[in-house]
Amino acid sequence: MTTLLRAPTRPYHTPIMDSGRWDGYQPRAGDIVVATFPKCGTTWTQRIVDLLIHQSPDPRPIMETYPWLDATFFAPVEENLATLEAQTHRRAIKSHLPFDSLPLFDDVKYIHVARDGRDAALSWHNHQQGFTEEAKRRVAVANGWDPASGPPPPPENPRDHFVEWLGQAEGGGAGPTADELPFFEYEMTYWRERRRPNLLLVHYADLKADLPGEMRRISTFLEIDTPDDLLAKLAEAAHFESMKSQGAKLLPKIGEMFDRGHDRFLNKGTNGRWKDVLTADDLARYANLVSQRLSPAAAAWIEKGRLGAGDPFTAAD
Repeated sequence: MTTLLRAPTRPYHTPIMDSGRWDGYQPRAGDIVVATFPKCGTTWTQRIVDLLIHQSPDPRPIMETYPWLDATFFAPVEENLATLEAQTHRRAIKSHLPFDSLPLFDDVKYIHVARDGRDAALSWHNHQQGFTEEAKRRVAVANGWDPASGPPPPPENPRDHFVEWLGQAEGGGAGPTADELPFFEYEMTYWRERRRPNLLLVHYADLKADLPGEMRRISTFLEIDTPDDLLAKLAEAAHFESMKSQGAKLLPKIGEMFDRGHDRFLNKGTNGRWKDVLTADDLARYANLVSQRLSPAAAAWIEKGRLGAGDPFTAAD
């Protein structure tokens, strides 16, 4: 029987998320939660988990199969819960909640994916720029705003966006509400609990550097016995270029929310674009936030990943 180890300790409500939507979740042993800060490899990891669950490289619709339970603007929570209840295969759920806003069950596996904050911020800029009018309307309706207005658009210039992102983090918030955690505080909710046996920390840079190796690591964590020859085929299907080419099948309804559909949503899949965008002053402000808000080992992990900074499980702080 699945046991609740820890109830959520932080109610979390933003213009696009509500942790209260997890109140009706009925866990099953073996459930998987893929939880990340936005634009840190969520969909990529969902695809990897899907490949491992089904042991098949065939494309399957990600969002329709593995709902983002905390999102307020895709589907009513009753619909999400009914989708999960009807599934007979091993279930996986997407979340963008901090770890202390999620219910923690002993027989549920949690995968957290991290990424350098500068990469996440610039990827979020492209993400916001792609919202369709329908996406803006849904967010407005979910928040009781004027449907004709929607959320404010991001600055056109990516550096202006990053400077705005920095200012919000320095002020203690990450968006329109004070309840929305900045990137640094968000990441620490996972880092502090990194030694839990049912939590696996994965890094975007490691997925880029050694996708088969990281998929083997995830497969082992999920207790899925994937033969080596099949893992090679699954890793090929999980490459960014493969996902991009199969985007219409993996994300068949994404055009409702983003201009250019899956081509916008699966944008570049690269790191380091900030090097050509940010100034020395911008980087100094970012480094100051890192030193203030992250422990030294967490800072190294966020920047370099496990392959560059060592295994988070054994890190001292």
